[in-house]
Amino acid sequence: QVEVVESGGGLVESGGSLRLSCKVPRTISSVFWGDVMGWYRQAPEKERELVAQENEGGTKNYPDSVKGRFTISRDNGKKTMFLQMRDLKPEDTAVYYCRVTRGGVNYWGKGTLVTVSS
Repeated sequence: QVEVVESGGGLVESGGSLRLSCKVPRTISSVFWGDVMGWYRQAPEKERELVAQENEGGTKNYPDSVKGRFTISRDNGKKTMFLQMRDLKPEDTAVYYCRVTRGGVNYWGKGTLVTVSS
């Protein structure tokens, strides 16, 4: 089992910024380096959707709804992935989840709530 811990959510005004963190504490850096990481979100009564992903080889993908506003990055030494969110909109309000894929298995955190007020 891989422990995944998100943090950094909160209440922000429209147009504001937040940075989410996803830590994989009980692992060694060399293993974390090979993990495929992604951020998802789920708004009330909606399906969970991908908002940022870093594929093997480091390619980053974003849906059109967040492209240019969200940036995924990672610090392998700290075993942490980040999601920098700028120009937030009320429709970005959701619980944000971190997904770690290791050995073909997906591991999820419990999520962190982001609320954007208009």
